Amino acid sequence: MKTLSFAIIAFLSIILVSCNGEKKEGKAYDKQVNEEISKETNEEKEEIQNVKTLAISLSPKSDSKVSGNITFTEDSGVVTMVAYLNGLAEGEHAIHIHEKADCSSDDGKSTGGHWNPTMEPHGKWGAIEGYHKGDIGNFNATADGNGSITFATNEWCIGCGDDKKDIVGKAIIVHQGIDDFKSQPSGAAGSRVSCGGIIK
Repeated sequence: MKTLSFAIIAFLSIILVSCNGEKKEGKAYDKQVNEEISKETNEEKEEIQNVKTLAISLSPKSDSKVSGNITFTEDSGVVTMVAYLNGLAEGEHAIHIHEKADCSSDDGKSTGGHWNPTMEPHGKWGAIEGYHKGDIGNFNATADGNGSITFATNEWCIGCGDDKKDIVGKAIIVHQGIDDFKSQPSGAAGSRVSCGGIIK
């Protein structure tokens, strides 16, 4: 009888030790899962924090009725510009970044010339002959005067402090005419019909 009791006690002891071991392993596993979830959440937060967005509005210039809104978004080293304009004449119009975020003059000329920190000749974006960092190009306006353009590049940044990339402190200018990508220094695009300062 004593032998049977000892055997039962020994068996119960083994089960108890085994259960304690499983509890410890379970706690360790739960801790590991929680740490991995926390790490993924922090990485997602960092990605969201690294995305920069800047919205500006454009006002009429040169006795035009052209206005609009532009949003710049920087994500993973690429800046995307999405612009919506209204009040335009039907057809193609040039849009550029100019040197100064000063839209105070009636003709928009207070913004200076095209933003050209690398001192290149004017041209179509990406041309091997050269182009300004502000040479965005042309876009179309419909018969009802509305137009839009989306442009993306890794040659811009939003508030990074790099004089050759930072668009903050510059201005967006919409022109009455078309950029011919040849005429110097600005493509013979005609009067400046809308202006918006790129200000944080």
